[in-house]
Amino acid sequence: MDWLTEYKIPVGSAAEAVFDWLQTHGEWFFDGLSDLLEALIDAILWGLQAPPPLLTVAVFVAITWGLQRSWKTCLFVALGFLFIINQGYWEATTESLTLVLSACVVCMSVGVPVGIAAAHRPRLYAAMRPVLDLMQTLPTFVYLIPAIVFFGIGMVPGLIATVVFVLPAPIRLTWLGVSSTPKPLLEAARAFGATPSQVLTKVELPYAFPQIMAGLNQTIMLSLSMVVIAALVGADGLGVPVVRALNQVNTALGFESGFVIVVVAIMLDRILHVGAKK
Repeated sequence: MDWLTEYKIPVGSAAEAVFDWLQTHGEWFFDGLSDLLEALIDAILWGLQAPPPLLTVAVFVAITWGLQRSWKTCLFVALGFLFIINQGYWEATTESLTLVLSACVVCMSVGVPVGIAAAHRPRLYAAMRPVLDLMQTLPTFVYLIPAIVFFGIGMVPGLIATVVFVLPAPIRLTWLGVSSTPKPLLEAARAFGATPSQVLTKVELPYAFPQIMAGLNQTIMLSLSMVVIAALVGADGLGVPVVRALNQVNTALGFESGFVIVVVAIMLDRILHVGAKK
């Protein structure tokens, strides 16, 4: 089998050449993108940390009531946040929520329009599918390498790696919702003289809304799963104590911080669970 490995296809060296070229010629773009994302992160972090913790908790409970109209869910969210404060993880939780919310803003603002475009253009989606598969199946640690090269250490590379990993979810679910709109509804709308934009806003998007919300839910859950990995490139949040516990083989710290991550994930899932709304 030596003959098969003698002439190795230069996958790694080709990727390195591409990254070197981008780093040399795209520095202005990556610096501008870094500044923009850092401003977004700082704004969300200030909004979560500037008010007193109990006021922030009250705001989340109010949002939960507005979305779910369930006092049980509101009580669960309130108790979850009080538990986090009791454990001393409020600052780390707000930092992780900042990463999650920033990823949601970027992924939904990009994923929903791209999903709509792909639903209206089957060839576009056929061309995108291999790229989306690659983004979801490539080991997440691989994303950290170019993120560090282009953006350094901190929250921004963690956000970039999170967005690359999470973005296929809102694209696929938006595509699924829009493309599965029943043809009789579309034909009826066109028969009444609806323009393409009216068909989109009055028929397709309302029909696809549950799938879009499911895409938002998946975006939040997948972003939260990247919290620990993002900590490896200097991102603050709940991943930091997990990594510290792993390095120190500290069972108590690892279970404590891991359980807080689970509580945050369940709370966010309950807040945005579309099926729970009556």
